[in-house]
Amino acid sequence: MSFIRILRTPARSCREACELAVGHGTPRRAAKLAAVVGTLLVLINQWEAVTGAASVDWLKVVLTYCVPYLVSTYTSVSKDLTLLREAETAEQAVHEEARKIQMQ
Repeated sequence: MSFIRILRTPARSCREACELAVGHGTPRRAAKLAAVVGTLLVLINQWEAVTGAASVDWLKVVLTYCVPYLVSTYTSVSKDLTLLREAETAEQAVHEEARKIQMQ
C-alpha cells in the first residue's frame, strides 16, 4: 500500500461514515430506537417528575433521548463500514483469482 493511499484511507473512512450516518435509513432507525428507549429511560430516571413529586430536569431528558440515538447511529455505521470492507476484500480476491486464471 502506498504512502498516499495510507493517508487517504482515514479521510475516505470518515467521509463514508458521515454519509452512512445521515443516509441509508440510519437516522430514521436511530430515531425510532431513541424514541422507545429514551421514553423508557425518562420514565425510569424522571419518575418523580412524571408523578409530580419533583421538577423535570429538561437537560437530562434531552440527553436521555440523544444517547440511544447516537449509540444506534454508531452501531449502524460501524456495521455498514464493516460490510463495505468485507465486500471490497471479496471483490479484490475475485479480481486476483481472475488475473491468476488469465495468466495460466
